[in-house]
Amino acid sequence: MPGPLVVNDSIVIPDIELVWRFSRSSGPGGQGVNTTDSRVELTFDVAGSTALPPALKARALERLGSDTITIAASEYRSQLRNREAAAHRLAQRLREAIAAPPKRRRPTKPSRGSVERRIAAKKHRSDVKRLRRDP
Repeated sequence: MPGPLVVNDSIVIPDIELVWRFSRSSGPGGQGVNTTDSRVELTFDVAGSTALPPALKARALERLGSDTITIAASEYRSQLRNREAAAHRLAQRLREAIAAPPKRRRPTKPSRGSVERRIAAKKHRSDVKRLRRDP
């Protein structure tokens, strides 16, 4: 998976800022699991990145809680598929970290009509239960 990592329309992480490590994976693979380095670790230094604008970098560092992100992928038997999975997860994690904060809820109070309807429904329910009782 050489090449830049596309996070969104405006942010692309150059390949030089991504650190790939490969190791032997546990799990399925038969005899090949003992000889191939199919497990992938992808590390990205958020603090040292030049691809993120300063405001988004500050937001990402605050939300992530650390300077680097490390993603490990070993769910597939081939190294290529694990590389694709790790890159996809890193892009998703970065998208979540730099996303704009949700809009604050503006407190409102119930309308007069809704309050009256609620009280009327409660009175009706009370009458129904009262009429079921023995006199």
